[in-house]
Amino acid sequence: MGSRIQVPVAPYATFDKTSFGFISARDRWPVIVTGAIDDIHRAIVASDDEPKRKEGKKILEELAKLKYELQHDRQLTPLVDDGKPDILNYNKELESLGSPKWFSVPWLFAECYLYRRVHTSFSLSDHWKTYDVFARQKISTFRSSRPAVLELAAKYKDLVSQLERDITSTVDSEELDEAERVLFTEMSKICLWGNATDLSLLTSLTYEDIQKLQGTDARKEAEENILVNDLPAAYKVLKETQKTGKKDRRVDFVLDNAGFELFVDLVLAGYLLAAGLATQITLHPKSIPWFVSDVIPEDFAALLSALANPQGFYSPPDEHSDQVPEPLSEKEASDLSFLFQHWAGFHAEGQLLLRPNLFWTSAHSYWHLPQAEPRLYEDLKDSELVIFKGDLNYRKLTADAMWEPTTPFTTAIGPMGLASNVRTLALRTCKADTVVGLPGGADERLKGMEGGGGNSGARKWAWSGKWAVVQFCDGKA
Repeated sequence: MGSRIQVPVAPYATFDKTSFGFISARDRWPVIVTGAIDDIHRAIVASDDEPKRKEGKKILEELAKLKYELQHDRQLTPLVDDGKPDILNYNKELESLGSPKWFSVPWLFAECYLYRRVHTSFSLSDHWKTYDVFARQKISTFRSSRPAVLELAAKYKDLVSQLERDITSTVDSEELDEAERVLFTEMSKICLWGNATDLSLLTSLTYEDIQKLQGTDARKEAEENILVNDLPAAYKVLKETQKTGKKDRRVDFVLDNAGFELFVDLVLAGYLLAAGLATQITLHPKSIPWFVSDVIPEDFAALLSALANPQGFYSPPDEHSDQVPEPLSEKEASDLSFLFQHWAGFHAEGQLLLRPNLFWTSAHSYWHLPQAEPRLYEDLKDSELVIFKGDLNYRKLTADAMWEPTTPFTTAIGPMGLASNVRTLALRTCKADTVVGLPGGADERLKGMEGGGGNSGARKWAWSGKWAVVQFCDGKA
């Protein structure tokens, strides 16, 4: 794999009691493994296939063992080889760390190891190979996002219809350009705050709370909470490339969460295609169930399926509520059907593609991308803009390191930065300690707010998803 990549700043670790890594390992991860155990138990009870039930009980034992080791700070054991090439790299990294315990390991590695180990229990089975232990939760949460989905569906239909009219009208080109810029900004912010729902963090929220995280009023309130906003620079690049008349102009999305966030990703993707700011969108999902809510290809299919039959998806009672939902109105069903036809049409025409890669579920930060997966790296160079969604992608871009918060974003992303020939746009609501590119004094000001961490040494303001950064690096400049 070439020489070992050296990040000049130490990573956040699970032994640091002032970090969200410690809180995650102690409080969140056991709850997540317990949720997986409960899901498997339900699936076993619902199955009348005895060999499958027997194998499911073995998976339950393995997950219970993992939970015990985590809660009792045991050593991380080498992953059992399930035939995938990433296992070797995980185990090499584990060996290089000196066979650490759960509370003495880099946070990013430990979290990736956790989900990869969970997956081996399924990938080594006969009857559960393709089972997504988080699918039930992802679908249920998307169903609970109904109010925001309907609001955005209506807005999207109106905007796309207006775009199609404007493109063929005699509206002044400067007016069109300004309207396009405003729409790009609005769509991107919808895409940014769509990731306010992250299932791995929802271990104590009710489904009513989830709805409060989404919708127009919530986005307006959050406008002032974008600490760095490089959207104008990203738009300028897309617009200037469009004006050159270049025939093929691709924009990539390195995806984060399924459900509502994937929905808003597709809202932005569909807008870019409809407005001619891109001619092709490539979506990069994970290859395996990951971090509870991350997108795998099946989640894309499930979302389109829900939109193809919206009444059937949204009308049945949800398992988390006793209330029977109101049937969708004719207009609501029509708006969702429009989305399905629009997005399914782009997919059928090859303008909206999915391209999974095992690298996205490796233990590596993206500092390793050029060496670890050179073909993927070369492919990203062909894109006009690569949009990295969410907190995990941000942590991987910055190597989850303890950078000074004023460190330039272009520095913190290392080999993916200047002269990389990759244009990077990070859309991130902050849910972890690492943050870069802030103006001087911003971190101190935020720590000084109520619940911000104060003098505790913890950057608590960056844990809640209340604050966001939108950061751009033009690696082609």
